[in-house]
Amino acid sequence: MKIYLVGGAVRDKLLNYPSDENDWVVVGSSPEQMVDLGYQPVGQDFPVFIKPQTGEEYALARTERKSGHGYQGFTFHTAADISLEDDLIRRDLTINAMAEDHRGQLIDPYGGQRDLQAKLLRHVSDAFTEDPLRVLRVARFAARYHHLGFSVAPETLALMSSIAASGELAHLVAERVWKETERALCERSPDIYIQVLRDCGALQILLPEVEQLFGIPQRADYHPEVDTGIHTLMSLQQAAKLSDKAEVRFSVLVHDLGKAITPDHVLPSHKGHEARGLPLVKEVCDRLKVPNDHRQLAMIVTEFHLLCHKAFELRPETILKLLKGIGALKPDNRLEEFLLSCEADARGRTGFEDRDYPMAEYLRQAREVALEADISDLVATGISGAEIGAQLSQRQTAALTEFKQNYPSD
Repeated sequence: MKIYLVGGAVRDKLLNYPSDENDWVVVGSSPEQMVDLGYQPVGQDFPVFIKPQTGEEYALARTERKSGHGYQGFTFHTAADISLEDDLIRRDLTINAMAEDHRGQLIDPYGGQRDLQAKLLRHVSDAFTEDPLRVLRVARFAARYHHLGFSVAPETLALMSSIAASGELAHLVAERVWKETERALCERSPDIYIQVLRDCGALQILLPEVEQLFGIPQRADYHPEVDTGIHTLMSLQQAAKLSDKAEVRFSVLVHDLGKAITPDHVLPSHKGHEARGLPLVKEVCDRLKVPNDHRQLAMIVTEFHLLCHKAFELRPETILKLLKGIGALKPDNRLEEFLLSCEADARGRTGFEDRDYPMAEYLRQAREVALEADISDLVATGISGAEIGAQLSQRQTAALTEFKQNYPSD
């Protein structure tokens, strides 16, 4: 029985890149022996065990054979005579098919270290095409390591394109698509995930609403980059600089979906795209089973981002309506995430990348003013119900009027 450190921990150690998990492969053992040694079985499809002392996963070396559709369409075989090389060849990329023994000796049968040096994401074997989830995984690794100069090898991108054309992506369960997408959104360059999916034809299948943004023109005076799809990628780049939250990055990704269905006779204007986009955002969230916190933020960003950009121009009544619409006056509000999403949108334009976004501070202070409005004296007179709400709105509007008049201008 031999135990090897495999996969990401080995890869990131060679890259001197942060890594927070270790995966282990056990060669020459059996499920019974693992249990006898105190490991706890957790795998359903193939033998995976947890070492109680560390909580880390130990998997028996295995081979696999395609037996159906999707990433679950495999049968696995484990036996004491399966070698480490047999196990590694089933992995997706050469940089993930390396191992390290107990002495720290590198085992690299498929050229992973060479591809690390060449900064290439390259498949291990043609068996790559058997698992459609690998299209998303490669795109995610491209997003993770793009800032280091990594790119997808042309031959691997060709295989990803063949998977997209085969129809296999349609068999991926929504939860796995979302899991990979959410992880990719949290990587260093989430825009690269979208670009790689687009390059291989997978974006049209997985996120057609985003794919359809490319080629849609916008007014050049507002958007020098013109193309809506490019603006979306640029906004995602800005979101990655402003926040590490997946909710913010997802909201930025989908905030302009309504522009894809702007009537041709209206272009390049997109008046009303916010309302047009709401059903599309809902459709994406329903299809991918997006968590409610992501969905809620995406909906308010889609609906209200243009009002946020125009905050200084808004009447006090409209400012109050905006604050209420995004739930900013509630204790569990999402104001900061909303403002970060809007700032990413504003800065995701050619020549605007480093511009300040003073509207954010303006709305933060407006919220505080609205919250300070007090009607306790009126409540003491006995009014109740809807009248309380009406009176509170009146006083909040009056306070916001004074705030707007006295707010310092540049």
